[in-house]
Amino acid sequence: MSYRRDKRLALAATDLTGITGESLKEMAREVLAMGMHGLCFSPYEEGQKPGDHISEDQIRRRMEIIRPYTKWIRSFSCTEGNEEIPRIAKEFGIKTMVGAWLGDDPEINREEVANLIALAREGYVDIAAVGNEVLLRGDLKEDELLGFINQVKQAVPDIPVGYVDAYYEFADHPRISEACDVILANCYPFWEGCSLEYSILYMKDMFHRALKAGNGKKVIISETGWPSTGSSTGGAHPSFENFLKYFINTQKWAEEDGIEVFYFSSFDESWKVGAEGDVGAYWGLWDKEESLKF
Repeated sequence: MSYRRDKRLALAATDLTGITGESLKEMAREVLAMGMHGLCFSPYEEGQKPGDHISEDQIRRRMEIIRPYTKWIRSFSCTEGNEEIPRIAKEFGIKTMVGAWLGDDPEINREEVANLIALAREGYVDIAAVGNEVLLRGDLKEDELLGFINQVKQAVPDIPVGYVDAYYEFADHPRISEACDVILANCYPFWEGCSLEYSILYMKDMFHRALKAGNGKKVIISETGWPSTGSSTGGAHPSFENFLKYFINTQKWAEEDGIEVFYFSSFDESWKVGAEGDVGAYWGLWDKEESLKF
């Protein structure tokens, strides 16, 4: 069944009821071939985890795989080899949202921010993301995070600077929203237990809440996705079919409404099981062996 030809719509999303198996996979392949705005880049191979150094070879290999399908990539750190991701992306003609990973270690935070600033000054950063879910995790106080955001803004005034967190954190922290040039909102209907049937409608509401919190500033969905296997969260059920349907509907909505979305994620990463439960390792469009799932 052709994605382009099938125009049946429901209130929440494209009506994919009754479409299964090869027909659904074919639709997903067509959507992927049409290209997407952005992908969250997953650098870690099997057996690796944050704290391990990643090589330029593995970055290049994975960048080559995703290159035909995305205009942007998002990276999460500027240390341990991750600083090579934006440099290599630029070689491949891909735009970059580059993240400094902030946590509760002051020394690492300083190194991350310094490397982000250096990369930006060298021309490898199109959007600078200062921190990811720091407030959600409680790793830094608001004033500490504001200090890092303002440090980067002052150092690279010609580059948009933002902060990544769950969409509701921007309403809860208006000073952070005010400091950001762009609102980078993570929107996961899955983690809030929303059923697949209503997930796109739910994500639209998340997006508009972030838009309201931004008070007219541009909002980018910095992460969204659906796991292909694992345990359910409320009414949200991981399955291969739900994974495909969410991907198709997210890309269709993004295209129709002009929403900039960084899909999570490019590749499965086994280390995430510890952090997120059994679903953690199964968010990629490609599996851990770098084969497209569909």
